[in-house]
Amino acid sequence: MEQKRVTLANGIELDTVDVGPKDAPAIIFLHGFPESHRTWRHQIAHFSDRFRCIAPDQRGYRGSSKPEGVDNYTPDKLVGDIFLLADALGVKDFTVAGHDWGGAIAWGVAMAGEQMGRVPRAIVANAPHHAVFQKLLYTSPVQREASQYMRGFRDPANDALVREQGLYGILAQEIRWDAPDKMEPEEREQLLEDWQDRDAAFAMLNWYRASPIDIPTMDAPFEVPDGWAPAPFPPLTIPTLVIWAQDDLALPPENTAELDQHVKDLTLVEVPDCGHFVPWEAPEAVNEAMDAFFAKTG
Repeated sequence: MEQKRVTLANGIELDTVDVGPKDAPAIIFLHGFPESHRTWRHQIAHFSDRFRCIAPDQRGYRGSSKPEGVDNYTPDKLVGDIFLLADALGVKDFTVAGHDWGGAIAWGVAMAGEQMGRVPRAIVANAPHHAVFQKLLYTSPVQREASQYMRGFRDPANDALVREQGLYGILAQEIRWDAPDKMEPEEREQLLEDWQDRDAAFAMLNWYRASPIDIPTMDAPFEVPDGWAPAPFPPLTIPTLVIWAQDDLALPPENTAELDQHVKDLTLVEVPDCGHFVPWEAPEAVNEAMDAFFAKTG
């Protein structure tokens, strides 16, 4: 998929796929860690005949801008990039679709976009709502154990490993849910090449280091700390499709149990026998769910 360089009003430049009819309804696809716009390759191919499909390499990834400093990767800046990207492309309103970290940003874009009248619907794949996820990190042994890799990603003691081996070194050390046999060899080869870019590696890790999420150690009490409460965001009321692969080792299905408390117009589609990277591990199921959602929501 051909990309073009898009300069945002804040000076950030994003390499972006922009295909499909320019006057058609727009979908902005947001990838997660540690991938790229190609996370959504099957969906872009499926929908670009009738939607304007926009998919950036987000801030810090591949050839896109990599500003130095953890503070340049806080969620407000990552959410802001998406609205500025839409502005730069002349897109007034759009459906946001995100997976993994891109899904976390999609939740923020949906909340802000609903208030602004710019995001009429949202699609999130295997990315927890912020309030649900933080509560599980406090109370669920399964989720907390699955998320300990984030502590490794944040630990500056691992910086030498990243400088020596690129992103792959810290991935091999910290995670247990990689499934290289499920990805096409040419896609895997491209990712391995991308992970050798040291500047990009540290920029990608900065998404974790700038996040306010609290990951307790495994020996901390499994209870909500005194005084903690979810951020006071209003419930999301726009139509929202959540797609959840049921064999996700990083984000188990318990993340969907309380979603209806935070999303008033929720469509939940569970995908069995599929791991974390559902957009390309089960592309037919994702495309079918999105087709049905679009038919239902106009």
